[in-house]
Amino acid sequence: MAQADVVERYRMKCDVAVIGAGLAGLTAARDLRSRGVDVVVLEARSRPGGRVVHHVLDDGRRIQLGGEVVGLHHTAYCQLVDELGLTLESSFTQVPGRDTHVLADRTHLGDGISWLTAEEQALFEKCEAAFSELAASVDPDDPWSHPEAAALDSVSVATWLRSIGATPNVVRARSLAMLALAAESPERTSLLSDLRKEATTSSPRFYDYATWENWRVKEGSAAVPLALAGPLAPFLRYDTPVREAHVSVSGCRVIADSGEQFFCDAIISTLPAGPFRDIHITGVSADRLASLYAQRHASASKVVYVYDTSFWEANDQNGSSYYEHALIGGTWPQREGVLSALVPPERHALFESSPRATVRAELIDTLAGAFGPRSVGPQEVFIRRWGRDPWTQGYITAWRPGDVMRVGPMHGTHEPPFYVAGSDQWVCGYMEGAVRSGRNAATALLGQDPRTTRGS
Repeated sequence: MAQADVVERYRMKCDVAVIGAGLAGLTAARDLRSRGVDVVVLEARSRPGGRVVHHVLDDGRRIQLGGEVVGLHHTAYCQLVDELGLTLESSFTQVPGRDTHVLADRTHLGDGISWLTAEEQALFEKCEAAFSELAASVDPDDPWSHPEAAALDSVSVATWLRSIGATPNVVRARSLAMLALAAESPERTSLLSDLRKEATTSSPRFYDYATWENWRVKEGSAAVPLALAGPLAPFLRYDTPVREAHVSVSGCRVIADSGEQFFCDAIISTLPAGPFRDIHITGVSADRLASLYAQRHASASKVVYVYDTSFWEANDQNGSSYYEHALIGGTWPQREGVLSALVPPERHALFESSPRATVRAELIDTLAGAFGPRSVGPQEVFIRRWGRDPWTQGYITAWRPGDVMRVGPMHGTHEPPFYVAGSDQWVCGYMEGAVRSGRNAATALLGQDPRTTRGS
């Protein structure tokens, strides 16, 4: 092959290079293609979807190994589901039965946090009311404009709770809730970040599953990226990790690990915070990169237990559980006979450093404390190690005290011809953040919104 042919083989020209074929990258590419823009989507994996992926069991059940549920205020995601001809249905929040709390000293079955005394429950509600009032004063699109932004960001949720009179058990209740979400502990979560997150809802309060996780895609959440990827197949390049991105108004260049070069007019990066830091980038301002590099993920893994039936329902248990001392933080019912669980950040180091056979046995034994001896005989146990995955390096966005101010108001903004999208570019991550920010990036690139825009 002639030298000129070799060079040409490793050079490709397009209007826009989209880095990452998760929900954000696929959504942005779809919107750009609908306007006639020539795009190429570069994906390190051999599949689309990023942190959204499913597995089909032998009996035909589809289980979700990544992102799974959304809330009513996740309007961008819900609109996309409708556009793709998919269906939303009620999630586990509508399953009848009691919650299960496996505490250090006992196992408690009841609605909500009924293990608190009546006095503690009243105090919890008082703290929640104070939180709600404070959240209503925060603009989720611009939390930095709050007159007390720096002060609110400097303290943790737990520290603030104690400052307004919360007892150890009230803080404990919030800790159990955060463990189940695989979010950072309230001891390590910025108050401003939590206020900003809840301010996106119509009625801010402590994280409420009926608000944030009450819908799912009937066909499975992984059906969304698969439906997006189908028509984009000619423009998708799998197994193409990116190692460099050079940005210039006179033309951009993306270089893959293979040495292949993609010349384009603009770049949209939809990579999670960790993998983004692994790419060598030039032509983007130091302040812009500093903001992006300051973002972080909560390291977590997802576990899915498969049984033939939802046997826990016979004991009036709804499948939702919370664990004070276990590898997992909690469970929720994914579908008939299937329980999802997350390994939270503060337990992830032990999870990763333990022998896999030991981990599997402990994960199974853990369920017995909540659901009884039938738990120890699952058909299958699936583990998705998102914290170790090189193309995610985490699960959901984490905001420790000081992080909101450190990332600053450049969060979710664009610096043409360099655009950013992805779940990290919304206030709190999630699939909504990916779709919302993907559409935002495409809109900004097309010039329909001339502002430097945020991702929410």
